[in-house]
Amino acid sequence: MLEVHYPEAKRVRLVMDNLNTHTISSLYETFAPEQALALAKRLEIHYPPKHGSWLNIAEIELSVLTIQCLNRRIASIEELQGEVSAWETERNRIQKSVDWQFTTEQARGKLKHLYPEI
Repeated sequence: MLEVHYPEAKRVRLVMDNLNTHTISSLYETFAPEQALALAKRLEIHYPPKHGSWLNIAEIELSVLTIQCLNRRIASIEELQGEVSAWETERNRIQKSVDWQFTTEQARGKLKHLYPEI
């Protein structure tokens, strides 16, 4: 990704999930030490909160995009861009939201270790 798509970028911000293999050390398992170090210096890695609802929303939206828009053969990149743009416009127009089943009370109980005691 860095060498092919962003060869001129000095710094690339990369958002990764918290999978235990998603670490800088995996670069050293794949590349020679000098190359791994050079790549690592160019990456600014951000991990979402382990219970980050925004990541869940992003995954839900990508799934909906796949089901509603990308579930067929699309002949050209231009057609793909038009279809995705039209889908995005409609999705934004209807302002679809997520109905979370996890209540504030449940969150306070489950995540109490994250809150200071008063």
